[in-house]
Amino acid sequence: MKRLKVFGSLVRDSLDHITHGSRKYHIWMAFLTFVMLIGMYCYSIQIEEGLSVTGMTDRVSWGLYISNFTFLVGVAAAAVMLVMPTYVLHDIDFKQAVLIGEGLAVAALLMCLAFVIADMGGPSVLWHMIPGIGVFNFPSSMLAWDVIVLNGYLFINISIPFYILFRHYQGKDANPKVYIPGAILSVLWAVGIHLVTAFLYEGLQARPFWNNALLGPRFLASAFAAGPALIILVLAIIRVHTPFKIEDKTIKKIAMIVVVAAQINIIMLVSELFKEFYAPTHHSESAYYLFFGLEGKTALLPWIWTAIPLNVLATVLLTINKLRNNPKVLYFSCFLLFVAIWIEKGFGLIVPGFIPGPYGKIAEYTPTGIEIGVTLGIWAMGAFIFTMLAKTAIGIELGKLRYKKKKVVDTESA
Repeated sequence: MKRLKVFGSLVRDSLDHITHGSRKYHIWMAFLTFVMLIGMYCYSIQIEEGLSVTGMTDRVSWGLYISNFTFLVGVAAAAVMLVMPTYVLHDIDFKQAVLIGEGLAVAALLMCLAFVIADMGGPSVLWHMIPGIGVFNFPSSMLAWDVIVLNGYLFINISIPFYILFRHYQGKDANPKVYIPGAILSVLWAVGIHLVTAFLYEGLQARPFWNNALLGPRFLASAFAAGPALIILVLAIIRVHTPFKIEDKTIKKIAMIVVVAAQINIIMLVSELFKEFYAPTHHSESAYYLFFGLEGKTALLPWIWTAIPLNVLATVLLTINKLRNNPKVLYFSCFLLFVAIWIEKGFGLIVPGFIPGPYGKIAEYTPTGIEIGVTLGIWAMGAFIFTMLAKTAIGIELGKLRYKKKKVVDTESA
């Protein structure tokens, strides 16, 4: 009963805390709410008229939704790069950033699930994904494995920070024996969610563009580049707009993770390009379409030839120590890298896998306004959730949110 009472107090205090803030905070939340409403309106049209309102067809059945899903799985997995040094290696420099990283992982995972729901057409078909009720096809279906690992990782990333913050809310220290095993499990699970997602694509025999042994490792490399890059940008905003202290050395250490992962990602990209173009076969047609176009079809050329230079430029800037230690250059490079990997891991990976089709037909894909509206709405939802989680966590860590025990008044002595 006491824990329920404390939990109820935490909920009330958190709701009060997230509904109060500066003018900039309220403008930001109002903007996100407006974008979410646009997304809901677009989604209502999709539910009413079906997936025909999207740019997807029976030829290209995965588009903007699954592209964002694939990218966000990496963003969620990137939290492990803060969890492992903090909880497992006991590096205190990451301590202030780890809760922010886990909050970002929770928001990213919820966006992943939202994009899956959007791609399925509507929530009414979700019963198929429920074990024992729907057609789950476990363990033969890789999609079933993906559902399990994503929901499991979401549970881990909610439970660990919740336990720590719940203890801090009461003015107590968290017991390492309780959360360290979960932290170690989350490290292994983070690798698993990305490998399972990669296996989901690799296992489709009719899509030679995805039949690549490097797909899983490259997923991890790009995730550990784009995810921490986003974390750096978020921490920079938190430093400016909140009293929560993030040390320079913390950001510099995260930047080193970004540098190494970005360099490995570039090396793997070069290896893939060599394999596709040095001794091309008919299985290289998807790559040719992506980089040079096929039969006059060139819809993806502007995307990929924007992503690759941005990726290289950001990696070079981050590699040079003097430039990386300049905050403005660091933030600019992280932004470029985040955008480049979003393009490369989204449109540059998902759409070309369907082009040309199994019978050689080329059917290009372009997202519609409805898809873009729903996508922006889901991203706004993720930002909204993360803002609330971060504001609550910062309030607890700064001591602004604390459980207040009610004093019992002795009427006789009074």
